[in-house]
Amino acid sequence: MPKQSKQQGISRRDLLKFGGMTAAGMAAAGALSACAPQETAAKNAASSQAGAGEKTTAAGHLRTGMPAFLEKPAAITDIAATEEYDVVVIGAGASGVPAALSALEAGARVALLQKENQAISQGNSGSGIDLITSDQASIEDLVSQLMTDNQHRPDRALIELWAKNSGEAVSWVIEKAAEGGAQVIDQGNQQHIPLINRKGYTMNFVTSFFGPKPYNAGDGMRALAATAEKEGVEIFYSTPAEQLVQNESGKVVGVIAKGKDGYVQFNASKGVIVACGDYQNDEDMLHYYQPDMTNFQPKQNNKTGDGHKMVVWAGGKIENLAHTKMLHDFDAGPASMCDMPFLSVKMNGERFVNETVEMSLMNCYLRSAEDAGHYCQVFDSNYMTAAADWPGKLVDPEALKTYMPEENVERTGVFEGQINTFKADTLEELAKKLGITDTEAFKKTIAHYNDLAAAGKDVDFGKAAKFLAPIDTPPYYGIHRHVRMSAICSGVDINEKHECLTPEGEVIENLYAIGNCSGHFYGGIDYPLTVFGLSLGRCYTEGYVIGRMVAQK
Repeated sequence: MPKQSKQQGISRRDLLKFGGMTAAGMAAAGALSACAPQETAAKNAASSQAGAGEKTTAAGHLRTGMPAFLEKPAAITDIAATEEYDVVVIGAGASGVPAALSALEAGARVALLQKENQAISQGNSGSGIDLITSDQASIEDLVSQLMTDNQHRPDRALIELWAKNSGEAVSWVIEKAAEGGAQVIDQGNQQHIPLINRKGYTMNFVTSFFGPKPYNAGDGMRALAATAEKEGVEIFYSTPAEQLVQNESGKVVGVIAKGKDGYVQFNASKGVIVACGDYQNDEDMLHYYQPDMTNFQPKQNNKTGDGHKMVVWAGGKIENLAHTKMLHDFDAGPASMCDMPFLSVKMNGERFVNETVEMSLMNCYLRSAEDAGHYCQVFDSNYMTAAADWPGKLVDPEALKTYMPEENVERTGVFEGQINTFKADTLEELAKKLGITDTEAFKKTIAHYNDLAAAGKDVDFGKAAKFLAPIDTPPYYGIHRHVRMSAICSGVDINEKHECLTPEGEVIENLYAIGNCSGHFYGGIDYPLTVFGLSLGRCYTEGYVIGRMVAQK
């Protein structure tokens, strides 16, 4: 790999690394520099320098000057200690912990670096395909379906890696996490029956479930880390990685991390695996790559794109714009009812959508500062009958109390601080409990909706008549959903071996990226819910496969 130029400024090649400069923008910049008078060019340059520290929304992206992540920092030279390993994994999450343990079991000496003081992950279910009991044609059809649901932008080889290794990988995670004391079961096909029936698949799934809530995959990964440490993985908590180390040819030979006594260089003879997660908490990166997300709250903390940046500084490239985002609220009310087509209203009380739109896409309607991801599902006491044949799974009024903060019941399977379901005898009372800002507009919306239901025709949004259930029998129910960022699922350019690539497609030797730090597994604007638990299943699988592969080099 060519050495990086030491000249000042950012070259066209440098800009291409980041996938954030549009072709049209670069062409325009080139045209201006080629034909503009020198005086004008000098004025533009001065203007650019003057605004370097000011906030701007030029080109639609909220940023302050040049985003910091584009600038390679000075090399760290004050190294307090040097350690020797075969494989170094950066990030103790759903992909990193499996990668470290897998590499160890394949015979490598492994260091796992984590900037937090413990392993971190989210979610509950991770899915894989049982190859032995599944038909190959069904598996390939599912891969093709995932390509379609991601707008045909992924690298099919990366989805194939999940499809053909995930059953083994998820089973291994269940076994090894249980050895560390995890609360985990295999749910099998429980979450996948609708997909199997709809597509007519001959297919069976292995589905790890760390739960019930509030227990989750974070607890599971901490248990898996305990197993890894017991087997011999050396884990360095509160030790954030800051810079990759490369030799003269550009080969990655290690990583520098900040320990309690100074910088430590962890050399890696076989490879460095970057598994640092996403960038939702780095506002510069988020606003640059995901301007749609400006008004949405992050669900996670300290996800600052560390891996993306280190790979870029080593010569890599972040995948092109149109990054995939994941925004859900499975906690305000039952997850099984989140996609059911009950009347949905914004916080001003007005209907805004054909409610057959699934929750994973609702964020596209709620991007404004006023909406900020908030909306309410509304139904009445007849819902168990009226919605009996709708897709999804109804929770009866007694069980629904678990999600109601006003009910004094024993709660299991929920995060108590996030439940947000209410019952009221009047619409006025329900509006107040839900936080609706315009009660009269809310009442008018429901009256009009009842008229549509009576007529059997949705002349506003075209929802099928079978989903037009009137809201006219108290008590009335409402779920105040608040979709927030669970993850940004796009990362750096890699090949099918998960080797990081330069903008020209050349391999950066000994450098690998997995999980949400790696790109091209998804490609749509929103994370698809085609396979329940795909996100964690993909992370477990990539960690399991790539950790073993790097160790066996």
